[in-house]
Amino acid sequence: MLSTTKNVSRLAIVVISALIIMKLIAGFITGSIGIRADAFHSLIDLSGAIIGYIAIRVSAKPPDKKHAFGHGKAENIAGTIISLFIFAAAGLIAYQAIDRMISGGEIEMVAVGIYVTAAAVIINFVFAGYALKVARKHESLALEATAREMMVDVYSSIAVLVGLLLVLITKLTIMDSIVALLVALLILKTAITTFKESFPGIMDAALPKDEIDIIKSVLEENKHLIVGFHALRTRKSGNRRFIDLHLVMHRTLNVEEAHDVCDLLENSLKEKLQNINAVIHIEPCDTECEWCVTPKTDNN
Repeated sequence: MLSTTKNVSRLAIVVISALIIMKLIAGFITGSIGIRADAFHSLIDLSGAIIGYIAIRVSAKPPDKKHAFGHGKAENIAGTIISLFIFAAAGLIAYQAIDRMISGGEIEMVAVGIYVTAAAVIINFVFAGYALKVARKHESLALEATAREMMVDVYSSIAVLVGLLLVLITKLTIMDSIVALLVALLILKTAITTFKESFPGIMDAALPKDEIDIIKSVLEENKHLIVGFHALRTRKSGNRRFIDLHLVMHRTLNVEEAHDVCDLLENSLKEKLQNINAVIHIEPCDTECEWCVTPKTDNN
């Protein structure tokens, strides 16, 4: 898994760097504020990709004395930082677009801008889709944030392409600035999405409701082995899921039998959810417990 996410993250840096060079050259030749905005967005993508690559390497380190729960939060931190970069990109692009509307300006060699932007759309779309697929498969928040940035770059490049076509047809250069503003709004939306997915992990937010429901369903399915459960707590660090809960078991069970039940439940959880770390506290039932049959953990 690590080698895959690292390789894709490294490749993202190469791809984004090539796109930046393409867009900067096209922006310089044409004078298009839309292409310049798109190039700046790609520059933000590059910064995010580098941060993401570092985070993937750090998060893969095993637990140590100072980080007993591992280094998974490095990906949450990276995703949050990347989202702030995207916010900054949206603000700067909007400023440049409004400034161009006020000061005016000409666009030259529009056809060159159209060809370069169209090429950027294709390259970005293919790679961003692949990176997003790998990120979701391996639950890499850092790589997913990078992929989301690149996918937004696809949309922003399409918007720039439309703007250039409108300039070519209408001869109105203001269309370029209008499109740049739309790109800024699109980038802002991505910044909010990326922030919402990354920041809660830093605050030890609980797992999503659907995953908590899966945990509860596993416990309910094994009610014949336990009296009950309570104090269920969950959190996520990078792609690692941490669960702790209290299990109430019949007081006649010995240590070995209780341990077998816990192992069975942990294995059942791992079949339903990836990267599970479970801590289970065992409690004896009270004197009013009606669960009177000693459970068996085998299939006999």
